Amino acid sequence: MALKYQNVLVLAPHTDDGELGAGGFISKLISQGAKVTYVAFSTAEESVPDHLPKNILKTEVKSATAKLGIDPENLIIFNYQVRRLNYARQEILENLINIRSESEFDLVLMPSLKDIHQDHTTIAQEGLRAFKNTSILGYELIWNNLSFDTTCFVKLEEKHVDAKYNALQCYESQAERDYMSRSFIFSLAKTRGVQIGAKYAESFEVIRWVIN
Repeated sequence: MALKYQNVLVLAPHTDDGELGAGGFISKLISQGAKVTYVAFSTAEESVPDHLPKNILKTEVKSATAKLGIDPENLIIFNYQVRRLNYARQEILENLINIRSESEFDLVLMPSLKDIHQDHTTIAQEGLRAFKNTSILGYELIWNNLSFDTTCFVKLEEKHVDAKYNALQCYESQAERDYMSRSFIFSLAKTRGVQIGAKYAESFEVIRWVIN
């Protein structure tokens, strides 16, 4: 059964998390006509190397999400301090509730509840609180997941994986990271595809499944 989503919310603790975890699915959703809203909670200014502008990740996420096809007006960027999101839980929850009140989302994509990064944990937990009445899938960032339940697979075409890779190339400040490489992105998509007899796929953890 093919499910078509019309209004999807992506929660990214940091700029690039949403593309890394769900870039192929985002590309597929947009190609099917879905509206995708992307929320980044930290631009990690404290982690930017000294020789780069402190706001470079804000610039890069704008380029990356545009390349995936997300409308600029559907990009929301907050400036919480990296590795300190847990100190702003209530404020983040209120941000999420305000976003929820402005639009009726039929799917939320966010980090896995098993993600051990402190910022990712905060967004996953507060995201679940805010959107407990909505279908929620947790995306995988395998370098942060000690375990991961591959309970949902999204079949992808090569063009969707290409779109994910091309979007991630906008993050020139992160280019040295192994998980930004074309070989890694395509290998993981191929691995997940093999699990379901498809050429490529992304895997998600089913956190909440609401059937209308």
